[in-house]
Amino acid sequence: MAARRISSLISRSLSVSSSSSLLLSLGRNPIRGRNIYRFSTAAVAEEPITPPVQISFTQHLINGKFVDAASGKTFPAYDPRTGEVIAHVAEGDAEDIDQAVAAARKAFDEGPWPKMTPYERSRILLRFADLVEKHNDELAALETWNSGKPYEQSAKSELPMLSRLFHYYAGWADKIHGLTVPGDSNHHIQVLHEPIGVAGQIIPWNFPLIMFAWKVGPALACGNTIVLKTAEQTPLTALYAAKLFQEAGLPPGVLNVVSGYGPTAGAALASHMDVDKIAFTGSTETGKIVLEMAAKSNLKPVTLELGGKSPFIVCEDADIDKAVELAHFALFFNQGQCCCAGSRTYVHERVYDEFIEKAKARAKRRVVGDPFKQGVEQGPQIDSEQFQKVIRYIRSGIESNATLECGGDRFGSKGYFIQPTVFSNVQDDMLIAQDEIFGPVQSILKFKDVDEVIKRANTTRYGLAAGVFTKNIDTANTLSRALRAGTVWVNCFDVFDAAIPFGGYKMSGIGREKGIYSLNNYLQVKAVVTPLKNPAWL
Repeated sequence: MAARRISSLISRSLSVSSSSSLLLSLGRNPIRGRNIYRFSTAAVAEEPITPPVQISFTQHLINGKFVDAASGKTFPAYDPRTGEVIAHVAEGDAEDIDQAVAAARKAFDEGPWPKMTPYERSRILLRFADLVEKHNDELAALETWNSGKPYEQSAKSELPMLSRLFHYYAGWADKIHGLTVPGDSNHHIQVLHEPIGVAGQIIPWNFPLIMFAWKVGPALACGNTIVLKTAEQTPLTALYAAKLFQEAGLPPGVLNVVSGYGPTAGAALASHMDVDKIAFTGSTETGKIVLEMAAKSNLKPVTLELGGKSPFIVCEDADIDKAVELAHFALFFNQGQCCCAGSRTYVHERVYDEFIEKAKARAKRRVVGDPFKQGVEQGPQIDSEQFQKVIRYIRSGIESNATLECGGDRFGSKGYFIQPTVFSNVQDDMLIAQDEIFGPVQSILKFKDVDEVIKRANTTRYGLAAGVFTKNIDTANTLSRALRAGTVWVNCFDVFDAAIPFGGYKMSGIGREKGIYSLNNYLQVKAVVTPLKNPAWL
């Protein structure tokens, strides 16, 4: 397997309101006959703010204990603001995965978790949710330090959602039940819903804590035990959260957390013969590998939440100011590192020019800088690899003759910051309109009518999400039914209520996360049939 092919992962998003203040002092440099706006680097040139949190947990959690990697190896976790190492974390491989799976297997087959009453499991999940609220600021600071997302986003949007998700799944724990089925003969027929067993879970780097909740919450509510592999870029917050689960009373071996790389720890988990189910969030390419490994091992079921190239459609009747702001949020939120980002902005030809000018102006107002600084809307990309990938796509857009309206280069001289970038005159066959860039690059395309935009929006290998902005209810209904995507937001975007199912059509994944549908991922269905002698009724 090529190095890093199973590297961990990609994408997600939550909504958060953003303040916008003017940051920019602009100059121009000619590149290939175009003007590139140079954003002020003052915010990045300042000394980085010291995060108000200590890094306390860097070992694996296996069978209720924090332990070093079996090999003794560690790997660095970085601060994307500077590229500097902030911690060395235990580097797991196949031996660590074997130990974690053995602990999870024993906890499932012999331990108390699946044998607890659902109410007892619910109480532990509720205690954990309360501890998340108590430690909100520390978790938010650690999430921002390791991932680069704005602290205000972490503390005011994502951490409250984390707590809400576990309250939601705690509510489900004692409400999972089967059916009694009437048959055609004298038999009593029960349909039981049972926990699936040991769940292997691989989470991404763009929303580490939220993805932790999407995976761990339903698995525990259903009575399963877990081996969770963190993304190598962002291992720190899952370990902190796992410690809080211990405080909440989760028995040893029920939740095991291993940090490591995809080709070693990830591959070992996906192909493990004693893992009963795999859940993966990340790139479509890696999702294919995970699915293949699961099939070639013990044919374990797999749920996949993968990439996207979501259309955001602005109709001719739209309030342009509101549409510009929502389209901006749909793309640039979380540094553009969202699998469901509205990365193909389709605008009706009658309002196209006005939209371009206002979208460009909004991008220039976007506040980029140290994510711990109040009012900052955009922090750095996650790492050097992702930074270089985004820069290559920007160059591709320029070379394919899309019009670079603003941005197009790095921001500052330290860390992995990229200027908010807007392209107009984008065509469907350009790479920036086809590939998942996963960065702050808005591609704006022109369309003439609804039938045309439906066809163009659906001509993609992805089908994760879509946005529609219109005042016409008939247009909204037509588009929302016609677009082949797992979520369609109408006059809103990135609304992630705990009960709303999330997942994709086509190559955007298999199965759904969140809501009642996520429980199906972690349950087996068993029919039990017994004879009835002289029944009073059937």
